[in-house]
Amino acid sequence: MPRAKKSDAVSVTAHKRGRSAPSKAKTVANGILDGLNAHEISELRERLLEWFHKHQRDLPWRRNKDPYRIWLSEIMLQQTRVAAVIPFYERFLEHFPTIAALAAAPETEVLRLWAGLGYYSRARNLQRAAQEIVAKHGGEFPRTAEQTLALPGIGSYTAAAILSIAFGSRLAVLDGNVARVIARLGAVHGDLREVARWQALQAAADSLLDPDAPSDWNQAMMELGATICTPKSPQCLLCPVAEFCRARQRGLTEVIPEKRKKRATEEVELAAAVFIDKRGRTLLLPPPETDRDHVTQDEVRPLISNMWHFPMIPVQRDARRELAEFLKGFDALDATESKPKLEELPSARHTVTYRAIRLLPFRIAVEKLPRVSGAKAVLLADLVSRSKVAVSNLTRKIGQSAASHAQEAGARTSSRLLRRIHH
Repeated sequence: MPRAKKSDAVSVTAHKRGRSAPSKAKTVANGILDGLNAHEISELRERLLEWFHKHQRDLPWRRNKDPYRIWLSEIMLQQTRVAAVIPFYERFLEHFPTIAALAAAPETEVLRLWAGLGYYSRARNLQRAAQEIVAKHGGEFPRTAEQTLALPGIGSYTAAAILSIAFGSRLAVLDGNVARVIARLGAVHGDLREVARWQALQAAADSLLDPDAPSDWNQAMMELGATICTPKSPQCLLCPVAEFCRARQRGLTEVIPEKRKKRATEEVELAAAVFIDKRGRTLLLPPPETDRDHVTQDEVRPLISNMWHFPMIPVQRDARRELAEFLKGFDALDATESKPKLEELPSARHTVTYRAIRLLPFRIAVEKLPRVSGAKAVLLADLVSRSKVAVSNLTRKIGQSAASHAQEAGARTSSRLLRRIHH
């Protein structure tokens, strides 16, 4: 077996600091890998790449080396499962097949096609980066780490992934999957996200990177972490590099990596007003950043992803009474011919980061929708179907509750009419 080539990879993080990585990280990195000699590293690389070539998943962004498609997939996959991303990815590309098309699109259309993936700042940064690429790089994705890191929404991991997979740059990726694989290989204890430890893991990733196949190597490491070396119940018997794993040798695979302490869950209740006129239209308030009259309350703003939304408030004690008072505050009720009834709809659950939200929608049937500065009327059916309106999942869930109620009410009415006809 030939000696393993020494990887000359330089991490993207090192590009931010200059070429040299901290000496402490290098020292700890040597500790992570000191159980592997050059022959074993060569064998590990060979086995992992062979496994990847045989067992890699057929994912749409792996079918060519287009940096735009790779970039889009990496952004969408942040905080989102592969199976959930694929239909969004394919639909997004149908509408925006190139960087130039994305750069030129209205932001509302970008957000509409992103709706359902959550973390909407990703979509806004994606478009801003596309616009910079068109303005500064002639519409071609940059090939250097420095230029790539200067784009909005792109950090060390994403830059390394795009440049290595699309262009074969010798940059090792380090995400949660890769960090878990390396931590188990070296039996690394402690919080992997602690700064010095993460730097050490990056240095270890740089050392392991196959200099002859950086694209496949990075994908293989991520694939191993996603499908075999999983957080719970890793499939060690199927792992191609199990014999090199110090955590397995020591019976530590279930406790490495160490679980991170999660922020305590915050319970929130939101009451929302779903106005419905005779044409089936409802009222949506504008994104908070364009809300000149400051209608949307400060507590609600971070929960609606800066998108169109129903009038809503955080509940203190009495959802119905507090919502009615809020609506009177901007004349939403007084604009109607008579004081409408707030009809309670089925509640729904939603989660935004550490907040567990209980949604309490109220249906308000009106002859005409209230006139509220900056608001717009949309068909409830369009909001629920995702066809035309860019809203967050939170807003869509409220709309779905109202739509389901309307369908059930319609079914009950039809049933009563049929009974009358039969009698």
